[in-house]
Amino acid sequence: MTLYEIETTFVQVLDGDLHIDAYLAQPKGLGPFPAIIVFQEIFGVNAHIRDVTEQIAKEGYVAIAPAIFQRQAPGFETGYTPEDVALGRTYKVQTKAAELIGDTQATLNYLQLLSNVNPDAIGTIGFCFGGHVAYLAATLPEVKATASFYGAGIATLTPGGGPPTITLTDKIQGTVYAFFGDRDASIPATEVKQIADALTANRIPHQIFHYPADHGFFCDRRGSYHPESAADAWTQVLRLFRETLTGD
Repeated sequence: MTLYEIETTFVQVLDGDLHIDAYLAQPKGLGPFPAIIVFQEIFGVNAHIRDVTEQIAKEGYVAIAPAIFQRQAPGFETGYTPEDVALGRTYKVQTKAAELIGDTQATLNYLQLLSNVNPDAIGTIGFCFGGHVAYLAATLPEVKATASFYGAGIATLTPGGGPPTITLTDKIQGTVYAFFGDRDASIPATEVKQIADALTANRIPHQIFHYPADHGFFCDRRGSYHPESAADAWTQVLRLFRETLTGD
């Protein structure tokens, strides 16, 4: 398949009185194209997340990465040192599920108003904390496809407190692909099984992918990057989006 030429820009998405910074990548052409929301790791909408957003756009999707730490740290992006991890976790624990859902809904509304977007063909992808956010956002009826990468805590907590996000599984209406590293100490195999069991029990179309890798295996800027696992996962993601959003 020939990749699209793309255009990129920074935009703002309005959630009530909050202006959310976002990185937008679009294929050149009139469309309409399916659209994908990209949820960041705890490191902000950094170079890696912008690169993922661009790669998705090259495949023929309008892709947007909203800054989900906008309330805590506008303009935040960082690397992967222990100090960076500690800072990102500080902002993560300040987030709340209701705000994340509101920000996602605002981003969905933004996409649906773009003339080059098919408003009935929107999916999400998220990594690390963003993988958890993607699972949470899958409860919105507009989301037809969800790719959740190593989202820790789905089975045990929800951002800001309350019943675990897994308890909302029955509200998911689209298809979920979830990707985990079997060497990921932050997500025990028992929790992965809980997620799989919840999706099955609620008859949610899904697949769970296991890789001989650690947390963060998809990110080529992290020491835990596992290229073979990342390549296979990317193939699965493209298949998910193609089958659920384009009908191919």
